[in-house]
Amino acid sequence: MRHRRDVKKFGRKISHRRAMFRNMLNSLIAHERITTTDAKAKELRRHADRLVTLSKRSLGKDAVSPATLQRRAFDWLRDRESVGKLFGTLAPRYQARSGGYTRIVKLGFRQGDNAPLARIEFVESGAEAAPTGGKKKKKPAAKKEAKAEPKAEA
Repeated sequence: MRHRRDVKKFGRKISHRRAMFRNMLNSLIAHERITTTDAKAKELRRHADRLVTLSKRSLGKDAVSPATLQRRAFDWLRDRESVGKLFGTLAPRYQARSGGYTRIVKLGFRQGDNAPLARIEFVESGAEAAPTGGKKKKKPAAKKEAKAEPKAEA
């Protein structure tokens, strides 16, 4: 039984699991959204929110220096660019927010093994403004009105 067990193992040893989540966190920070399985996204959310909270502490007047906090983040991420973006871009963005920095959107099922897929993304990101779908269709009524006006003038 898994009473009081907080960590999902995903059928991997601890070193493999840490490397997997380290790579996923670096990708999430770099791209601000990634697609993965639902269970991995839920576990990744815990780590991502903790890292954003850690980076936000550098903005406040804590007893811990920002350099120490950056070393702690680097110890987990092992990527200078990710740590730089975490402390330079993400921390100021979420300074007024008290939690819930990520959202999980369910996408359906993967074709090969029918695994439930989800997209994990940072809320209030610049990626939200970018269109995710195809071209927007205009309303048919607007087209008819636009065509009718030139004929009336002629």
